[in-house]
Amino acid sequence: MGKVNRRQLVKAGLGLAGLAVSSRFSFAIAQREEPIRIGVVLSYSGPYARLGQEITRGMELYLERVDYQAGGRRIQLLKEDEEADPAVAVRKVRKLVEQDRVHLLAGIILSSSAYGIRDYVHERQIPLVVANAAANGITRERRSPYIFRTSISAWQQHYPMGPWVARNVGKRVFLLALDYAFGKEATAAFKEGFLASGGEPVAEVYVPLGSTDYSAVISRIAAARPEAVFAVLSGSDAVIFMRQFVQFGLNRTVQLAVSGEVTDENVLEAIGDAAIGAKSGDHWVYTLNNSANREFIRAYRQKYGGVPNHFAVRGYDAMQFIVGALNDVQGDVGNKSRLLTAFKNAKIISPRGFVQIDPETNNATQHVYAREVARIDGVLTNRLIADLGVIRDPGK
Repeated sequence: MGKVNRRQLVKAGLGLAGLAVSSRFSFAIAQREEPIRIGVVLSYSGPYARLGQEITRGMELYLERVDYQAGGRRIQLLKEDEEADPAVAVRKVRKLVEQDRVHLLAGIILSSSAYGIRDYVHERQIPLVVANAAANGITRERRSPYIFRTSISAWQQHYPMGPWVARNVGKRVFLLALDYAFGKEATAAFKEGFLASGGEPVAEVYVPLGSTDYSAVISRIAAARPEAVFAVLSGSDAVIFMRQFVQFGLNRTVQLAVSGEVTDENVLEAIGDAAIGAKSGDHWVYTLNNSANREFIRAYRQKYGGVPNHFAVRGYDAMQFIVGALNDVQGDVGNKSRLLTAFKNAKIISPRGFVQIDPETNNATQHVYAREVARIDGVLTNRLIADLGVIRDPGK
């Protein structure tokens, strides 16, 4: 072999450098062409199937608005059924991360499911946007830098209702809730504010998730003769309770001052005008007078034909937060540090008003409202009766 001169070595070096640059450039192009995969875990069967459907509708409605793109890249949703079972939620999350190689996770109906997947998500360092589950600990003692909640905490939604109910509805209240994390935490939060304002709980009853008969509870309410019932129920439980509450005629003598899930628009659809006048606390109201809410309602009714509810708003806003963060990092989901910072600094103009992530807790800070069931524009929904202020979860 002949000697290699200096000029040949330089040429060879430049050639290798060129190949390296070309390779990095090709990789960057390939990455840009690869869609951002978002794993969505929600209940599509069981007692919370309608909730999962509505959250998904909201997510897809917002993604259609941005043409399923963010940060210069396409967005792909991969959906899995939580089945209202924490063990199933863990299995589905593992599948999405390990087999489908998702870049982000979103959804989660049950608080117990959120707790169940927390350690796995934290250890794998997969950003998760909780679009529903409200257990306080998710953004308190068990918070993770990779988990953000864009819905609301149990305390945040229900604490301000306690003083409001004591002042405006009644001091003697019957407490009823589902026997799981959210039901217990929501009731404790309501009691905290209610007792401090001179309220008197006449009873405190917890029922299993998926109950099919509330007649025994209805009889206890009738015997206690409270001024109002504060209830924390969702999905089919809320529908069954409301139907029997009306069938037993208690709606004529006992006021309802409940969690927003109980007078959700899907529940009202099944109950009818007998629910008119029921009051609730929530982070969204159909009659909020802002352009984002009007646009959301118009788009929802045009696409789905029915009346939107707060679950659809939660899905819509979860995707709005995600798209905003992806735009901030220009689609570079590989840079976890930048992406997490983008979520911490996130602010949106939501159908529910101005919402921002609290960087100390990773929980949404927002207005909470008192609402009343009414027939508006020919539909049964909730109207605004009081703004309870901007509520921040204390994070401890």
